[in-house]
Amino acid sequence: MSTATASRPPVSGDRSRDDAEKSLRTRARRLSLPSAPVVLLFLALLLPTAALLADGGWPQALRVDLIPTLDSFADWVVDNRDTHPVFLYFLLHLSNTATDSVAWTHDVLASVGWLGVLTVATALAWYAGGAGRRGVKPALVAVGSLAGCGLLGLWDAATETLALMLVSVAVAVVLGLLLGLAGGLSDTAQRVLRPVLDTMQVLPAFAYLLPLVLIFGIGTPSALITTVIYAAPPMVRMTALGLRGADPAVLEASRSLGSTPWQRLWAARLPMARPQLFLGLNQTIMMALSMVVIASVVGAGGLGESVYQALKTRDFGQGVTAGLAIVLLAVWLDRTTAAAGARNGTPVGRRGTGIALVVAGLGLLLGSGAGRAWPEGVTVDIAGPLNSAIDWVVGNVYQDVPLVGGTSVWAGNFTSWVLNPLNDGLQALPWWSLLFLAGALAWLVGTWRGALTAVLALGCTGVLGIWDKSLYTLSQVLVAVGLTLLLGFAIGILAARVPVVERLLRPLFDAMQTLPQFIYLIPVVQLFNAGRVAAITAAAVYALPAVVRVTTQGLQQVSPATMEVSRSLGATTWQQIRGVQWPLARPALLVAANQGVVLVLAVVVIGGLVGGGALGFDVVKGLTAGELGTGLVAGAGIVCLGLTLDKLTQPAGGNPSADARH
Repeated sequence: MSTATASRPPVSGDRSRDDAEKSLRTRARRLSLPSAPVVLLFLALLLPTAALLADGGWPQALRVDLIPTLDSFADWVVDNRDTHPVFLYFLLHLSNTATDSVAWTHDVLASVGWLGVLTVATALAWYAGGAGRRGVKPALVAVGSLAGCGLLGLWDAATETLALMLVSVAVAVVLGLLLGLAGGLSDTAQRVLRPVLDTMQVLPAFAYLLPLVLIFGIGTPSALITTVIYAAPPMVRMTALGLRGADPAVLEASRSLGSTPWQRLWAARLPMARPQLFLGLNQTIMMALSMVVIASVVGAGGLGESVYQALKTRDFGQGVTAGLAIVLLAVWLDRTTAAAGARNGTPVGRRGTGIALVVAGLGLLLGSGAGRAWPEGVTVDIAGPLNSAIDWVVGNVYQDVPLVGGTSVWAGNFTSWVLNPLNDGLQALPWWSLLFLAGALAWLVGTWRGALTAVLALGCTGVLGIWDKSLYTLSQVLVAVGLTLLLGFAIGILAARVPVVERLLRPLFDAMQTLPQFIYLIPVVQLFNAGRVAAITAAAVYALPAVVRVTTQGLQQVSPATMEVSRSLGATTWQQIRGVQWPLARPALLVAANQGVVLVLAVVVIGGLVGGGALGFDVVKGLTAGELGTGLVAGAGIVCLGLTLDKLTQPAGGNPSADARH
């Protein structure tokens, strides 16, 4: 009996796991091949030699100045905005529809009063969770989150933000479903959509605002359309992923019963894709909330306006208070959609549906009588204590700190000894050597197609005439990504090996990933003063949670059997990390680096508001000063840098991070 057991063939699950581990080991050995050190040694000799023998900079003959053309187009739009048929019969109606939709939604929220909104949201969360005991937790989260917005004294601003959110998410979900259906059912559509979504992912949000502000002006239409464009990609990706992941056996059985393609889609594909669809909805909501502050720059109002004003006045307390209200809205919407997705299609039943409708109806009836605004006497002021706390911190660490000098000294030394030498070194290298470096590194990490994309994307910054500014921005991005990966990998290793650390970090990272990007700028500006160090620090802190999460997940997914074998052979903890976990988790680590690059680039533009300079400053200048050409060219430069760095951190075999990010 024992012989039969020992000689039985491995089950399919064991075989697939062994194949997966072999694949991971093969990938982990890519950079150990003889070609890798040879290429790296060649680059180490080439670059200093090229810097000594050739001049840096991009040749003038290879530049194309698009700024005058774009500025002329902007002038034409301004001159014809009130008379051209495209504006009169299409764009004007689109603008009015956007304004009226948000205004009508806000009026409805205001008319039912704070009690009505609170009751309806609670009933909806309870119903989404499955009613009964299963729905109690999301219902309590809904009550606590919305009541928290009122307690912070930001109920009116929260309803303005919620109105914009409801309309923009509804439009983004419909658009995402339609495009996701196309990508999920058609290989051609998927091939067309993938590069578009990848580009949208690295395109800074401010770049979306530039042409929209030109066409629609400052106000709700620009904010709404920008939010829709920014939030739709996750829904597209997850819808296509869910449809393509449908069980072939179920589809074949449905086909054998004579169902039409439409019947298979409606009765088989979509029900099986339900978890991915709700995940896409969840991520679309989170992406829309992340645009709240950026949209406030063009007059969106609401909580984003409070954060933006706090940044301009360096009011840390006001900024954190408004940011906390945005986090509360995010937690409510996240838990409600997550509960609906976890229910996995289980019917609620007539009783649960009836209870939810009765509670919501009573809330609407009582809400109008309880008043539209949150009671002023039931509020808590946390802005004052927060400002006192940050003033104390700044007063004690900014300067004249014994031995270490203070944050102002650190910022100056960091600029002198790290940022300036790196920027000067990049500027001194000939353009062709940097293109060669980008291509060689992208090829070592990924494929020759990725290397070609990296070279072309970096070369486009020179063709656009922003080579020097791009390298200036690149130096900041490289430093920020380096700091993020150094801290992220270290914390990720600790969290992967000590479960208590992971549990303690999870709620902190949830809050950090929901806080608006502007929030991080306020304290770092007070600590380090306006400049590149403040922008780099904010970018590194903003990107850190995602890097830690992916690193932890990748290390934890290494086979326990492999870890046990290494332990039985006497490997130390460091030897296990370096010789087992790191090589096998290499694809996940590259995804972590990839996410770090994307998130750092997202803050580069905002860093232009606090002295980051270069491309980020040009994008902000193009938006605030009406210089469309300058802003669009700078935005294109950031996209090119994003594509280049994306290929430098993208493992062979596709883009694993594309869906992981969303």
